Amino acid sequence: MKILQINSSARSDGSHSTRLAGALVERLRSEHSAATLQVRDLSRTPHPVLDEAALQALFTAAEQRTPEQMARVALDDELIAEIQAADIVVLGVPMYNFGVSAQLKNWIDAISRARVTFQYTDKGAEGLLKDKKVYVVLTRGGLYRDTPSDTQVPYLKMVLSFLGMTDVQFVYAEGLAMGPQAEREALASAQNQIDEAVLA
Repeated sequence: MKILQINSSARSDGSHSTRLAGALVERLRSEHSAATLQVRDLSRTPHPVLDEAALQALFTAAEQRTPEQMARVALDDELIAEIQAADIVVLGVPMYNFGVSAQLKNWIDAISRARVTFQYTDKGAEGLLKDKKVYVVLTRGGLYRDTPSDTQVPYLKMVLSFLGMTDVQFVYAEGLAMGPQAEREALASAQNQIDEAVLA
């Protein structure tokens, strides 16, 4: 079993989402002692944005790419290879301004490639990243679960499903900015959810 942990906080240290994603991974490894782990920390190794130069590189035939274009595509290839190889994906996802971080959006853009991780057929789009279990650890300063303000969950469900990852479980830590007691309760609740999710 191969576990891929994606830390998408802008913080390299002190991130609740990174810490809880790590706790979920350790819980998984306690149940699967032979599991291997690959960690991709997007704060320490940020991925470049999908800009015009990147699009030109991706839409240029491989044999016609310049050395700079080959290097840019290779950065995306590395992330694609990591998720293709993974059996379990653990995403640490903080809420920034009601959405996902720029770091996570860059990762999603990198792994979303036509004819590699999804394809269009006469029946519509088909995701090619199948047979993976995904855990998403969500951390929020306020309370947004099951409200119209929670744009993260619908977005992540949609994009992960589009890529073929339909077995997705969410862990919530909310109210983290609402005082010390609320923070303690949120972290304890998240830990209980982690235990339940792994044993489910």
